[in-house]
Amino acid sequence: MATVMNRVDEHGTNLAAANDADGYRPTADEPFMSLRQQAYFRQKLQQWKDAILRESQETLSQLQIDSLREADLTDRASSETDWSIELRTRDRQRKLVSKIEAAIRRIDDGEYGYCEVTGEPISLARLEARPIATMTVEAQERHERNEKISRED
Repeated sequence: MATVMNRVDEHGTNLAAANDADGYRPTADEPFMSLRQQAYFRQKLQQWKDAILRESQETLSQLQIDSLREADLTDRASSETDWSIELRTRDRQRKLVSKIEAAIRRIDDGEYGYCEVTGEPISLARLEARPIATMTVEAQERHERNEKISRED
């Protein structure tokens, strides 16, 4: 199965390579979620995921190298606190990787860029800022208001 990254446009241009070469950014002047936009967001999501996985691997390597060797109890406690914070950060990023993978699947399914609540297109500016977004700003605000009301009950 060919992915969007491997697709070519009507001129035979590899869309992913074209995105890199010309500094492409999606605009409202082109059809929403065209193959080029899909390739752009796929590449953006994949690069984000790769960066997170690279950082996670570096953390694991550092954990193996820097085992807790401090003789002083205060220094050891400080190191344990630092590693605890680092591991919590990595756990949040693990969850983020799942959301990134879900966004890539939505690209494959042709659902990326459309609100899961209303079905309306999510603005390009929102997708640019938060490529894993699944709702329009308005739908997200309604969802958060309803969530807040539910918590207060």
